[in-house]
Amino acid sequence: MKIFINQVPQEGLLLEEDIKPKELDLETELIKYRSNLKVKAQVLRVINALIVKLDIRAVLFTGCSRCLEEFDWDFYKDLQLNYPLDGGETFIDLNPDIREEVMLDYPIKPLCSLGCKGLCVKCGKNKNEGGCNCGST
Repeated sequence: MKIFINQVPQEGLLLEEDIKPKELDLETELIKYRSNLKVKAQVLRVINALIVKLDIRAVLFTGCSRCLEEFDWDFYKDLQLNYPLDGGETFIDLNPDIREEVMLDYPIKPLCSLGCKGLCVKCGKNKNEGGCNCGST
């Protein structure tokens, strides 16, 4: 997503864009995407800076670190970025900052739910589906 500085009017600018995860190299071994990133940017120009308020949404797909079940995760992030202007730039590319902000919110250990019980250490049965007969639960 690029913002051309000379096209930002006094009252600001509202931009919306769908960004493919592959364009930002967002997918990892554990995190996949079910949808494009939907990015809304409200751009305001002040004396020597641009203020960009971002609303980023997507549906991600990953596996639970406790029970190994795959699940969808609704990603949502609101943030504000400030870009100082020195007069030499004609545009600002938001993609590197969007990529960084999204990846910073990736969970270290994704969970399908906060109450996930995980797998039985003895027989490997998913404890979320009930007890097992191995005697450890």
